[in-house]
Amino acid sequence: MGLGATSALLAFGLLACLGLGIWVGMALLGVALVAIYFMTSVPAGAVAATAAWGASNSWDLTALPMFIWMGEILFRTRLSEDMFSGLAPFMRRIPGRLLHVNIVGCGIFAAVSGSSAATTATIGRMSLPELRSRGYDERMAIGTLAGSGTLGLLIPPSIILIVYGAATEQSIARLFIAGILPGAMLAVLFMGYVMLWAAFKRDGMPDAGPSTSWDEKYRAARRLLPVILLIAGVIGSIYAGLASPTEAAAIGVVLSLVLSFATGTLNWESFSSALMGATRTSCMIAFILMGAAVLTVAMGFTGIPRQLASAIGAMELSPFALLAALTLLFIVLGCFLDGISVVVLTTSVILPMVEQSGFDLIWFGIYLVLVVEMSQITPPVGFNLFVLQGMTGHNIFRIARMALPFFLIMVIGVALIAIFPELALWLPRTMMAR
Repeated sequence: MGLGATSALLAFGLLACLGLGIWVGMALLGVALVAIYFMTSVPAGAVAATAAWGASNSWDLTALPMFIWMGEILFRTRLSEDMFSGLAPFMRRIPGRLLHVNIVGCGIFAAVSGSSAATTATIGRMSLPELRSRGYDERMAIGTLAGSGTLGLLIPPSIILIVYGAATEQSIARLFIAGILPGAMLAVLFMGYVMLWAAFKRDGMPDAGPSTSWDEKYRAARRLLPVILLIAGVIGSIYAGLASPTEAAAIGVVLSLVLSFATGTLNWESFSSALMGATRTSCMIAFILMGAAVLTVAMGFTGIPRQLASAIGAMELSPFALLAALTLLFIVLGCFLDGISVVVLTTSVILPMVEQSGFDLIWFGIYLVLVVEMSQITPPVGFNLFVLQGMTGHNIFRIARMALPFFLIMVIGVALIAIFPELALWLPRTMMAR
């Protein structure tokens, strides 16, 4: 069977399984077993078992459930309320005013969460009612939250960067450091757009209210101290070389429990619900990773990645043309799959051609996460859109229209790191060289 027929058959089988509502991990595993059994002569059971064990028996992945648990614990604290109160006095005089609290708040929570959906839900739970009550434009309030919530995927500790690092055998610490400047760049672009919007929509902005004294700002800033200490303990320990990502994740869980206890939100119900939430999410990701690992092996036996890389190589695409084609591919996939599924499904196929084109794999990881961020606000399977739909009651496509300007800003962000790759590479090269 030729390359085209084999690829089409596997793609159709996978889409059919997903369309029937089968779990992503089980769909990947089922398609992989069919491919191994009917298209190769190797024993399907033994190959699947070996590949699944190899995917799950990874020390790097130990950090994954710990960071997820940390985010679940923090989701049940008063962290978002404290962050809003602490940031609001400093944003009143900036064009766009409290709309910037969404962006800065999401950026801060992303540094202790690692999850886009958790970031959106936690900040939105506090900010949306406040912004509505103060008369801010609802479309802009929801749009800033949808776009800024995606920072949870890029700003470390990012769950999806851990998955990418494990799948490609890249340093997770380097990936974490590489995500800092692009994440900050994206937040600045979002804030710049809000400032421009506010400059042309003065009639849509509520009154700034009375000015805030420095004493009031100081008291408000003290409410940010717990989350700053948490970021310093988790991310600072990695950057200072005091802890590996896995050890830092354990530190984060302990500090999160302490923070939850200090704010009076730690009880048996919150502890057990956070633990069960982390268990469910971790198991889902583990099944996806195992299914993708078996499918990767199956595709290796069928020769599809090698033949596809050769076919694309024969087209002699320039590096930028290849990136443009991959960007379109990831956006389309992101309309139907979650970000982790996109990463684990595509890395085995595209990595050979990416390496052949001379792209640094650390840089490519940041590029990939940026594009996957865009898929978080594209219907019909944009996770941030689902979160905001549940919080606001609006139609998912209406929310997508509100988030469209931020999707376009992310396109600009992808273009910027493609033109200036040092945005992702300079910091890890500098810090890891010490």
